[in-house]
Amino acid sequence: MAFETLFTPLQLGSLSIPNRVVMAPLTRARTPDSVPGKMQEAYYGQRAGAGLIISEATNISPTARGYVYTPGIWTDEQEAGWKGVVNAVHAKGGRIALQLWHVGRVSHEMVQPNGQQPVAPSALKGEGAQCFVEFEDGTAGQHPTSTPRALETDEIPGIVDDYRQAAERAKRAGFDMVEVHAANAYLLNQFLATGTNKRTDQYGGSLENRARFPLEVIDAVIEVYGADRVGIRMTPFIELFGLTDDEPEAMAFYMAEQLSKRGLAYLHLNEPNWAGGDITFPDGFREQMRERFSGSLIYCGNYDAERAETRISENTTDAVAFGRPYIANPDLPERFRVNAPLTEPNHETFYGGDEKGYTDYPFMDNGYDRRS
Repeated sequence: MAFETLFTPLQLGSLSIPNRVVMAPLTRARTPDSVPGKMQEAYYGQRAGAGLIISEATNISPTARGYVYTPGIWTDEQEAGWKGVVNAVHAKGGRIALQLWHVGRVSHEMVQPNGQQPVAPSALKGEGAQCFVEFEDGTAGQHPTSTPRALETDEIPGIVDDYRQAAERAKRAGFDMVEVHAANAYLLNQFLATGTNKRTDQYGGSLENRARFPLEVIDAVIEVYGADRVGIRMTPFIELFGLTDDEPEAMAFYMAEQLSKRGLAYLHLNEPNWAGGDITFPDGFREQMRERFSGSLIYCGNYDAERAETRISENTTDAVAFGRPYIANPDLPERFRVNAPLTEPNHETFYGGDEKGYTDYPFMDNGYDRRS
């Protein structure tokens, strides 16, 4: 068997996973009504061989949206749709987490309820930021984001409660875990970063204040799931959608320590090369994150099986999440196990559309097909 370390079991909080090949969250924009259906059941069910599937980013409320055709978790219908997905994954012996998402300022009035302004820590438009909207002629595409309005201090508890209610729905739907999306320049990341958070109340200024809202969200979700079934995704050092940060390393270390005190199951660190080049962490960063965080570490970012095996063997990570390889290789762990070649994904079918480029990628010719 190739890459044996990848196929050792891992205790992820209170969830046992059989291998360390995690499916990363992948926005695919195939729920026009925001409700997962049979196509999503097939898609996620095909990929149930992952140690853990982390779902595509899922909007916690109507005002959390910045991209049309993305799923939500704020209605009974959405909850029922996700329950079907969870059942499909569990029927194949898999495990799945729901990623909870609020885009903040990466949005536009066309995507918001009643054409209202998107919200953010501060009323700062993201330079060069694009969201995904539906135009009057029924077509969809990228569009520059709107200038957001700054959240009033007394509005923030309401958004914390949106996360809590989303977690409650995820639990009723049967998800094994939830992951809080605090990465990629979306709302929680906007609060963490100095360039997007210019507040003067208790949610801005000092490092501790900027982390207050994300940690209140984590605490609310922990109340629902327990810390041993909650993870978080972060992107230290990222510059995306106009987000900049003068203290990325200090904030990453502070968050790691605070999350560790809470007993969080895992910390998922994204190194996105799609953002305009690989993110290079400072020397010793991974080792210091290991010292500061007592739960499991997951890294993601243009990994192959060999690099993943190396990171796990050197004890700087416990598991590795794979994104684009999972689009075209529903049986990715099996391919790694026998060192089989990978199918290349069709970039033209990444977002939107139907089964083409979604559930029709081939499995290895080994007599076992998860599509059936």
